[in-house]
Amino acid sequence: MIDIEFYMLVHQLKQAIMSGERPDREFVRDEFERFRSPEPVVFNIETTNACNMKCAMCPRTTMMTRKVETLGMDVFDRIVSQLKPFTKEQWHLWRDFAEQNYGIDHGDMSENHFFLYILPKVVVLHGFGDPLLDKHMPRRIRTLAEKGFETYFSCNPANIDIDTSVEMFRNGLNYVKYSIDSVDDIEHKKIRGEASDFTHSYRKILRLIEEKEKHGCATQLIITMINLDDEDRLWQFDRLKEAFDGLDVYIYLKSLDQQWYLDKKTQMGSIHWLEFCQFPWSSMTIKSNGAVAMCGQDYNNEIILGDARTESLYDIWNGAKYADFRRRHIDCDCATRCTDRCDMKTLGQLLAAPVAANSK
Repeated sequence: MIDIEFYMLVHQLKQAIMSGERPDREFVRDEFERFRSPEPVVFNIETTNACNMKCAMCPRTTMMTRKVETLGMDVFDRIVSQLKPFTKEQWHLWRDFAEQNYGIDHGDMSENHFFLYILPKVVVLHGFGDPLLDKHMPRRIRTLAEKGFETYFSCNPANIDIDTSVEMFRNGLNYVKYSIDSVDDIEHKKIRGEASDFTHSYRKILRLIEEKEKHGCATQLIITMINLDDEDRLWQFDRLKEAFDGLDVYIYLKSLDQQWYLDKKTQMGSIHWLEFCQFPWSSMTIKSNGAVAMCGQDYNNEIILGDARTESLYDIWNGAKYADFRRRHIDCDCATRCTDRCDMKTLGQLLAAPVAANSK
């Protein structure tokens, strides 16, 4: 989830800054703090950082050195007990806001639709691991569903276990994203590693579509292919769409993130990456060891702002470490992790940038 109230309140000031205005930093700091809710909102809970893939685009493959852990159910339950879902009225206001300010209809199917209408309202249950390797996932989903939260995670379809997936569907999983990056088995292994290929992944997803209909489950299956900006990417995506033509899936071409890791600069299509980072004020991330990190991009837990095992989320969110982190985002004084190892601009980088001639 993201704090949709914060996003709506800050929108006018955000647009002014992105259009070239350079207000005083103290004014921006005060406004963002005024708009920030004191009640914590959790964007994602990395329930495990275990993964059996070797994805070419993921820093976990070569750079993650932290211990592989799975979040205990006691800590998970403690976290969930401190959160509350947004109301239907709030979501209606958000839908109207998104349509009016971004021009994307709520009935669309695209990368930006996913960002505006799905990602804000779900508790994301993945990080730098594959949720299908977490044996507690069905119970976690049931716990969140019983408390009124919608849930989502992204995973590798090669790891699908049919019975476990059906259990998650029946427990209330709202959205699940399956990543398929080639319709050729050999090419898919080059991108994702030897544990994955297209053929077996495709067959498993077809089986799940049948099981979903058989059990009357409402889970939305999402299929994505990452835009790796190679010669045959659009052709590959066309073939992928043909493979799922007429089936009950939500499918889109996803912008390549982690471009810093691949040392690439390709065109971003997602609003999420085109706008500056708002995570310090809108939501928190909880890692597989219970640490509260600056965001989900922190693969090695380099900037830790609290410990959900021993501290309340409220105290962490309103504590000195978070306050200092927000200050550094505005003062352009972030640790290397925020400036050199992320594709998203910080607010401070924009405030420090010269005003473009056409924005005067």
